[in-house]
Amino acid sequence: MTSKVAVIAGVGSGLGASLARVFSRQGFKLVLAARNVAKLDALAAETGAEVISTDVSDPASVENLFHAVDGIGPLSLAIFNAAGRVRGGIADLDPEEVKKALLVGAYGGFLFGQQAARRLQAAGAGSILFTGATASVKGFANSAGFAMPKFGLRGLAQSMARELAPKNIHVAHFVIDGGIASSDPVRSPDSTPPDRWLSPDAIADAYLAIHQQHRSAWTWEIELRPWVENF
Repeated sequence: MTSKVAVIAGVGSGLGASLARVFSRQGFKLVLAARNVAKLDALAAETGAEVISTDVSDPASVENLFHAVDGIGPLSLAIFNAAGRVRGGIADLDPEEVKKALLVGAYGGFLFGQQAARRLQAAGAGSILFTGATASVKGFANSAGFAMPKFGLRGLAQSMARELAPKNIHVAHFVIDGGIASSDPVRSPDSTPPDRWLSPDAIADAYLAIHQQHRSAWTWEIELRPWVENF
């Protein structure tokens, strides 16, 4: 592939930032999307990325994001890392908050994936990667508001993988089965036992590996979990 332009939606200080750094080091020109772009100033300066304020649940906003990508060059990689989440007992959940979670986590994935697919089909190659969670495959108690969008996103990814693989477009879904380490002392990489939390940099390395897979041996889904995580 000659094109090295990547767009990442749902970028913050955790996994999204690690993804930006990993692909920047690989020579990608980056477009980063988030609701609050001010928090990405330092990351943008570090990676040379263009930052676009985006509401992934709004078709016009997502279209605007991809128009910005078009201004940089032909797309080769699209990563959807945004999530909608609301927790609580089923009898107590706020319907409007659940609706927002579904619009961001599932409908947003559709809007993002659709725009990416249109461009990659025209190019004849590329990757679309989706960030899932334990809730993508397990609906826990008091977690309906998270499981619904994540189950939906997984279904979207599987359907897209089956449709687009024969067109030389690699679609993959990542089940992040465990907590991701952060600067929070509770989730420190130094916590006991060692490596209790997933390293966001290690997760990002896995995304790179999937993107670089030879098409004779593509993975549509991969589960990542710490060595001490039950499954």
